[in-house]
Amino acid sequence: MLSDRTRLHIALQKSGRLSDYSRELLRDAGFRIQSGKNSLTARVENFPAELMFVRDDDIPTFVSDGVCEFGIVGQNVLEEFSAERTDLGYEVLAELGFGRCTLKLAAPESMPYEGPASLAGQRIATSYPRLLARFLRENDVDATIVTMSGAVELAPRLQIASFICDLVSTGATLEANNLRALDTVLDSQAVLIRTTRPMDATRADIAAGMMSRIEGVLATKESKYIMMNAPGEALKQITDILPGAEAPTIVPLHGRPGNFAVHAVCQESVFWETLQKLKAAGASAILVVPIEKMMM
Repeated sequence: MLSDRTRLHIALQKSGRLSDYSRELLRDAGFRIQSGKNSLTARVENFPAELMFVRDDDIPTFVSDGVCEFGIVGQNVLEEFSAERTDLGYEVLAELGFGRCTLKLAAPESMPYEGPASLAGQRIATSYPRLLARFLRENDVDATIVTMSGAVELAPRLQIASFICDLVSTGATLEANNLRALDTVLDSQAVLIRTTRPMDATRADIAAGMMSRIEGVLATKESKYIMMNAPGEALKQITDILPGAEAPTIVPLHGRPGNFAVHAVCQESVFWETLQKLKAAGASAILVVPIEKMMM
């Protein structure tokens, strides 16, 4: 029986879109999570790990302090946490490709804007005061930051501030409040982070096993396995066309001298245009299939 001190602890957002995507990532990596979406913790049934469901703002603190060895959090939250810190206590292991959004400046449609200089002397409402302050410093602008915990898009209507700095996903919320997006402060997505506090050998081995699975899942997101037949004289051109492929496997075709089967893992998207180029180069019987699992 493994003790809690031997298990890994992974901090996830308690609820919301990022929580759902994080659970899906772990399930794709083969981890069977005990039901308990509305509780604060859940064991992984087939791996020595426990999930901790917390507010997204608390995830960087949990990982930095070593309470959790790993965490999945949005870059916007992570960078707001670290904007004025020197000892971060964590490292970013991977960008996960989900939870994409943009921290943008926005203003009423009628508000003139000709770049960051237009912010000078203005009041800007935001839930990300440190990131906004960094943006203003980088652009040598002196403005007043009004910190709000929510409903930032209402600030201009309530005359709390002339501008806002808020997360934008589809832009529908801005449009509903007669606001237009301006400059980008930060492009964000979910990231996997790990504490920099030392782990004992047992827990380090468990962590390596977990990362191997997750890296395999991430590697298969865009990867495809492609198979085709080709004459020997076309192999060089075909290899050059294959997108993001390492050295392909080339096997002589039985009963067809001078012809070969070509198999390759392509770590970039394979488009119809690519298939047409392969066919024009001499390939035939081209087959592209998704990869369910891959151990790196």
